[in-house]
Parts: sequence; structure tokens; C-alpha cells
Amino acid sequence: MQRHGAADASRLASPAVPAATTTRVSWVSSNPSRSVALAFAVAIAVATLLLRLPAARDDGRETTLLQAFFTATSAICVTGLTVVDTATHWSPLGEIVLLVLVQLGGIGIMTFASVVALAVNRRLGMGARDLATVERSTGSPGDVLPLLLSVIQISFAFQLTGAVLLGAGFWVRLDLGVGDAAWQGVFHSVMAFNNGGFSLFPDSLAGFVGDWWTNLVIVVLVFCGSVGFPVLVEVRRKLVAPSGRRPPFTLHTRLTLGAMVALLGVGFVGVLVLEWANTGTLGTLGVPEKVMASLFHSTNTRSGGFSTLDVGAMDSTTWLLTSILMFIGGGSAGTSGGIRVGTFAVIALMIWSEVRGDADVRAHRRRLPERAQRRAVAIAAVSMGVVVSGGAAVKSLAGIDLDRSLFEVTSAFGTSGLSTGITSTLPPGAQLVLIALMYMGRLGPLTFGAALVLRERHLRYRYPEEQPIIG
Repeated sequence: MQRHGAADASRLASPAVPAATTTRVSWVSSNPSRSVALAFAVAIAVATLLLRLPAARDDGRETTLLQAFFTATSAICVTGLTVVDTATHWSPLGEIVLLVLVQLGGIGIMTFASVVALAVNRRLGMGARDLATVERSTGSPGDVLPLLLSVIQISFAFQLTGAVLLGAGFWVRLDLGVGDAAWQGVFHSVMAFNNGGFSLFPDSLAGFVGDWWTNLVIVVLVFCGSVGFPVLVEVRRKLVAPSGRRPPFTLHTRLTLGAMVALLGVGFVGVLVLEWANTGTLGTLGVPEKVMASLFHSTNTRSGGFSTLDVGAMDSTTWLLTSILMFIGGGSAGTSGGIRVGTFAVIALMIWSEVRGDADVRAHRRRLPERAQRRAVAIAAVSMGVVVSGGAAVKSLAGIDLDRSLFEVTSAFGTSGLSTGITSTLPPGAQLVLIALMYMGRLGPLTFGAALVLRERHLRYRYPEEQPIIG
């Protein structure tokens, strides 16, 4: 009784909080998805103001509000689509701003998603719930600090190693000074691991199409960044554990790695075959360069955004293949966009189980829960609707062919950054559509939708079951 009385007195003594303020705070804090969406929106707004500063652009250049808004969104959402030439438009300060924005967009979102997943104990949107379920060692709030340290350690280890290797390559190949080579190495390493796609070279990395050193470093960084944080943590644990006590990979890691390697192979073979004789892309290269360029392009469809080939000169069938790969994206809780390879793998397993007539959807001696299957289908369906609607809108606003329009919107939604070269020529309305798609693609379609839901519905009843006719 005394404790209740003290609590009542404390409440009476505390200052009253306006109801409207409490409602606004609870509207955000009650759903972590809203917090993620709001954090991204605020970051984009601040980044837009920074890029509008005169000191951020090179002498003689003007940055419109739309250009700054588009670039800020592309950087925060680690996309890499550009409406100005990164190499010539931005000053050294502007380049540093882009670097910081991409770093925050890549590492920051993984860290934030992990914290939210632990804080709410799986009571949130799909991406964070999947992360909390997969990461078995992060089941209590006490593991937050080790988790964040793991994210930072792994991310910066990859980026530091990549910066040294790329910087050495640029120093030797381009005959740059040590300082310039180091800056180029740091910038492109951060962009590669975080799947940012911005480059300080006017033609992206087309000048390095025959440079195996630069190509392989970028490929490894892009792949490891897009595979997802849970997978990287599991791989590291398995490598450092004693040989007789190495834990088996979780189902998430097996599905992610299997799907990533399979899609990488499909993209590699597809580009190699379709572009072999195309004089605008692979046709003028030797066989080793063709192999490397095809592998590089396939890897960057995960969300990397770098290119050593003229994407605009590719065959329309290659555009279609690239669009499919960009739509799928990379691993969950990583730096990539798209529907994620885990979602793709679950849908593929569902189709295979239905073809075989199995009652359960199984993989690696595990049964997939029905809730995960419904989420996978919902993510794919919503994402397809977003891409098709965006493609139609861009086609109507810009008056361009549908294949180019769908390529651009898929790249924006998948936060890939690959382009046929028309991004900067699109009218303002079409560029605003791409901005919205980059934002939604980075957050995830259903996470974005959940951020707009005012409350969760918990029904206390269920209707009778009835089977409709399918097919």
C-alpha cells in the first residue's frame, strides 16, 4: 500500500505532459518501423541541406534543391544513382559528405535494426524480426553492446583492408600521389562494402575493365557487404572456433549463401552469353576480360552499383536479366535492397514443395513456418506492385521506353545504382518517383507499410475455414 501511495504522489508531483505531445511520441515509439522511417527521412533532409552548401560543390557549379535531394537520398539509401557527375560536381568537402552519408546508410541501418530487434524482442516489422530470430546470440538486451561491436569490427575490417588494397592499386596503375591514391582507395572501399555505388571516376570503373586487382577487390567487398550482417557474424564465429567445436550454420545462412552463389552464377553466365558479341560491351574484349567483366556486373546487381561496361549499350534481354537480379537484391540485414535473397529462396522452396506435392516446405532438414511463407509472398507481391507502378509512372512522365523505365525504377527500388544513362535527363517528376522508390527500397516495402499503420490488430476470433478454387 505504501508503494502505491508513493507512486500516486510521484505522479501528482510530476509535471503534466500535454496529451497531444504524448500522442505524437507514442505514435512513433509504439512502432519501431515508424522510428526507422522517420530517422531516414530526417537524415535525408539534413543531408540535402549539407549538399546545398556552396562549399560542398566545385567552383562554378550550381546544385539545385532537387539535385541535392536526389543525391542525399541516393547516398543515405546506399543506391548510387546520380543526377550530377560525382567526379566533377562535388568539392572535396562534398565528397566527404557523400562518404559519411553512405557510411551511415550502410552501417547505421544495420546497427539500428539490431538495436531495435533486441529492444522490442521481435515485436516489429519483418526485417528486424528476421534478424532477431536468426541471430541466436542476441536474444537479450544484455547482448546489444557485443552485437554493435561485431557490426563495427566486421564492417571496418573489410573497409580498411579494401582501402589499402584499392589504394595500392590506384597508386601503381594511375601514378597518383600517395595522398590521392589513399583517398581514392578509402572512398571506393566504403562505397563498395556499403553498396553505395558512387565513384570518383567519370565513367564509374569502366577504365578498369581489364584490371583484375581492382575488379576482384570490389567484387569481394560488394558481395560481403550485401550478404548480410547475420551471415558475416556466423561465418566469423565458425572460422575462429576450434575445429572440433565449430557450430553448424543456421538455416538463414545456408539459404542466403546458397541463393547468393546461385544468382551470381546465373548472372555471370547470362551476361557472358548475351553480351559476348556485343561490340558496345564485351565484344571488343579478350576472353579473360569478358569473364571478369561478366562476373563484375553480376556481382554489382546485388546492389553494388559500380559498372565496368556501358549498361546503356547492353541488349534489352540483358536489361531484363539485370532487372530481375536487382529486384531480388542481397541478404537480409545487410547493405543491399530488393526483396532479399532469403525471400526469393523461400518462394522458390514453396514452389518446389507444391510441385512435389509435399505438405510442408522444407530445406536442410528444417520445416519453414507458414508465417515466414506468407511474409515472403507478401513482400514479393507488394514489391512487384511498387516496381510496376513506378515504371508506369516514370514512362508516362518521361516519355521513354518501358524497358528503360523498368530498369531505372528497379535499380532505384533495389538500391542497386546501375543505370542505362538516363537518370540525369529525366524530368523532375520522374526523379521524384525514383527518390520515393529508393526510400521505400531501403526501408523494405512492408517495413515502410508497417510504419504507416496506426495500430496492430489482434482479433479474438477466427472465421470458419473454406477452400477456394486455385488455378
